Amino acid sequence: MSTAIPDPAVLAAIAARRAQVAAALLRVLPARAVLSEPEDTRPYECDGLAAYRQLPMIVVLPDSEAQIVAVLQVCRELKVPIVPRGAGTGLSGGAMPIADGVVLSTARLNRIVRMDAYSRTAVVQPGVRNLAISEAAAPHGLYYAPDPSSQIACTIGGNVAENSGGVHCLKYGLTVHNVLRVRMVTIDGDVVELGSEALDAPGLDLLSVFIGSEGMLGIVTEVTVKLVPKPATARVIMASFNEVTAGCHAVAALIAAGIIPAGLEMMDQTSSRMVEPFVKAGYDTEAAAILLCEADGTIEEVEEEIARMSAVLNTAGASAIAVSQSEAERLKFWSGRKNAFPAAGRISPDYYCMDGTIPRKRLGQVLEGIARMETKYGLRCANVFHAGDGNLHPLILFNANIPDEFERAEAFGAEILALCVEVGGTITGEHGVGIEKINSMCAQFAPAELDAFFSVKRAFDPVGLLNPDKAIPTLNRCAEFGKMRVSGGMLPFSHLPRF
Repeated sequence: MSTAIPDPAVLAAIAARRAQVAAALLRVLPARAVLSEPEDTRPYECDGLAAYRQLPMIVVLPDSEAQIVAVLQVCRELKVPIVPRGAGTGLSGGAMPIADGVVLSTARLNRIVRMDAYSRTAVVQPGVRNLAISEAAAPHGLYYAPDPSSQIACTIGGNVAENSGGVHCLKYGLTVHNVLRVRMVTIDGDVVELGSEALDAPGLDLLSVFIGSEGMLGIVTEVTVKLVPKPATARVIMASFNEVTAGCHAVAALIAAGIIPAGLEMMDQTSSRMVEPFVKAGYDTEAAAILLCEADGTIEEVEEEIARMSAVLNTAGASAIAVSQSEAERLKFWSGRKNAFPAAGRISPDYYCMDGTIPRKRLGQVLEGIARMETKYGLRCANVFHAGDGNLHPLILFNANIPDEFERAEAFGAEILALCVEVGGTITGEHGVGIEKINSMCAQFAPAELDAFFSVKRAFDPVGLLNPDKAIPTLNRCAEFGKMRVSGGMLPFSHLPRF
């Protein structure tokens, strides 16, 4: 195989552009905050979706809001794209760099500005780790509820960008339900506050528009989050099922009974068997599926809810039920679920984590469809997910060293997302769209809907420099992908709009 020799003129132009942008950034940032050598920028070439990589032109690490404002002003003047980055734990390629762009990391803005036990709020900078908020609130008997599996490492700025959830999102909500106010910088360098620490904020509800916008609308510099009282006690039921579909029906039965568990998670046998040797959580590896159902509150409330849930699960066909008898055992049950992704490395060289959301009543149908796809693509899939709100996380197992396996994994994932849309769901839940699902957006949304998304993007970022070419596909892209929902032939390709 021949390798093309880079054109010296092109290389010289790239080097000159890098030098120009670096020099401009060094006028507003200290030298330690500007990385331009490949060996320094290499750690930023991807996020948690390591299958897609791109070396950035430059990485900046500001440590104040004023420095972020200055960086955005430089990039706007020089027309340099900016990719915001938190801890890099995202799983959809949302923080993957652009070759001629700047990665702006908020990792150094990592102060807890204020902890207010009386109002049950915390004001934090975007680089504060999710778990660190709860650790700081613990002496006050409070904690921050959203708890993604990466909570030990992920930052609140990234959580805002992706609208992250976690195993307790069924009862306590996603990031959007637990954030009161966001302070952000626009591409123009203006500092704007969205939301309020009061019960309501004047004007349009732009806070909910901004949360989950994947860094395309502005750079977060400060977040006010809600804190909730730590429950007096919590216990977890591990229910075993001989059939996956029976476990799915049990999920619907619990919600139909008026029970909203603190957490309601499901793992199939493949997941349980890959996790158990890794964590030794006490999982039933003979079961086709297990449900983890948590109750929290006062001792009396928990006892009553455990009894109610056990009755529903038994009626739904559970083959065995185990209830945590101590806090240590409860945490052990959850440790298995939260370590499912790293445990996949024990049984497969690589895995591709999908993220789609479906109506609960369709869980059994979709899991049966995924089983058929395993045969079609010749790849295994471990299913572990937020059953309570229908947020699936299929782990497609593959070996990147085998020719075409990654391509088959990608096709497998795209078909899962198409099935989610077909049954009335959506192509994402909490991982975002990024670059991973951008083609699948074409399968879900019509031209008018995509144009509305771009209208919001243009309102915040008219020059299109913030995380461009992510999350929202152009109509040209959809036409090329062949998945645009054309109505009455009203999509002449020669006039397809671009951002």
